[in-house]
Amino acid sequence: MRKVVYGINQTLDGCCDHTKVSGTDDIHIYFADLMRNADLVVYGRKTYELMVPFWPNVAKEQSESEPVNEFAQVFDSIDRLVFSRTLRSLDDKKTKLVNTNPVEEILRLKQQPGKDISLGGVELPLQLILAGLVDEFHLVIHPVIVGQGRRLFDGTDIKKNLQLELGESKPFPSGCVALIYVKK
Repeated sequence: MRKVVYGINQTLDGCCDHTKVSGTDDIHIYFADLMRNADLVVYGRKTYELMVPFWPNVAKEQSESEPVNEFAQVFDSIDRLVFSRTLRSLDDKKTKLVNTNPVEEILRLKQQPGKDISLGGVELPLQLILAGLVDEFHLVIHPVIVGQGRRLFDGTDIKKNLQLELGESKPFPSGCVALIYVKK
């Protein structure tokens, strides 16, 4: 069965708003390596619109640092699936638009052969986490306290503890730390 691997950047005080952290070369290398193990990236509409067309354009133009360009190329090489109730079409050959139940669709995809399923964002991943479908969590903690912004589990009514086991921790030269947790 394929693994669903969730990755997100957070501040030290738990904020996962992308405007509150800045990407560093070491973090782009980390996420590029993580995505090489996947053959599908899954997002909700909001995260998709943050990622596309930005990263495909960087992949084409090679306009950033080498590690950022490499991340863009890896990202652009992988098929994408976006869940949305509001989008009607996409101008993106690599992305399939889906408006079905995310839990049912991801459960179906997990049972198909293939590499990992990479998952990003906040709202859609929460649905899949609560449904028990996320197998691995890659939380990259940035050494900054922002005091405001969206937290990962804000407004979530978790009825049952999800027990995780620390698989690895990885410090980076930038001061960020990746914490990798696996579902028990």
